Amino acid sequence: MARINSSILFFLAFLNGQWGIDESRQTAITRAIEAVEPSVASISVVQMRDVYSPFSRDPFFDFFFPERRRKREVHSSGSGVVISPDGYVLTNFHVIENATEVMVTLPGGDEFKADIMGTDYITDLALLKLNGSNFPYAEMGDSDNLIIGEWVIALGNPFGLFDISKQPTATAGIVSAVDMDFGSQQGRVYKDMIQTDAAINHGNSGGPLVNSLGEVIGINTFIYTASQFSEGSIGIGFAIPINLAKDIAEELKVSGKIDRSFSTGLAVERLTPEVAEYLDVPFTRGVIVVEVETGSNAEKAGVEVGDIISAVNGQKISSSREILKIIKESDLRSGNKIKLKIYRDGRTITKNLTLARVQ
Repeated sequence: MARINSSILFFLAFLNGQWGIDESRQTAITRAIEAVEPSVASISVVQMRDVYSPFSRDPFFDFFFPERRRKREVHSSGSGVVISPDGYVLTNFHVIENATEVMVTLPGGDEFKADIMGTDYITDLALLKLNGSNFPYAEMGDSDNLIIGEWVIALGNPFGLFDISKQPTATAGIVSAVDMDFGSQQGRVYKDMIQTDAAINHGNSGGPLVNSLGEVIGINTFIYTASQFSEGSIGIGFAIPINLAKDIAEELKVSGKIDRSFSTGLAVERLTPEVAEYLDVPFTRGVIVVEVETGSNAEKAGVEVGDIISAVNGQKISSSREILKIIKESDLRSGNKIKLKIYRDGRTITKNLTLARVQ
């Protein structure tokens, strides 16, 4: 029997050991990054922004040289994720706001001019389109099925680093909390947000938050910082849940905008202390239903003229404006339901009213 050279045995043993080491370095996180990385986009934007006179804070110059506003071209960057093989890209609205040109770079350096298919200021989402086909795209997960404590990865283009390496950077953390509602912030509605301690920095906005299965479960959007003078991550970041983002993207793909018009079929007036005393109502905060449109969803829900609505979706109200605010801050649209707490004939009842589409 021929003898095997000892150096060959050593080499085979080395290869086998190296293979074992390489295998041990592969984790759910590395596999998730490998799966999603090809679909992560760097977004470069040319924007027109208002620029004010540098003397506007000096009363002397304000008197002789009234403040002048002019437009200036500004370059900025953010992140996005390709969500379909035909080149649709999901990102934040604030990434491409006021853009005159949007360029998308994919891992490896391929660059594309992107068309803005639609935007939604309220949910801070935007949909872009690249010309071409067979793009690498990310699989969407289910943000209604998240586990607090499960691993997540934030991918994107923080501080423009994508442009240096031609690939996205990754940070890992866990789902810290879910269903975080911030209400209306400067006209935007951030609801059901996902909180994570995966580092999200300037430029990560619009990029994907990914679970350990390599599925996108959120769109990274904003962070809390240590102070107004710092932009760095302190481990408190937030992402828009992907289930909401998918619905918005689909509507933007079809119509280019989000239709939030609706009808309640109701007309109401404020309940005053005088009217409350006259009607013997045991509270003074609410609205009185003065008209129910025939055939409307309000009529179908059983709302009647003379009913006093004291709360909508568990929140006390005292005007029609407050009802509209609750609907807006919950980002409700036609087809969604609101719960009305009604006082009628000395007792409190609840009615569910479906918001109707405006014809």
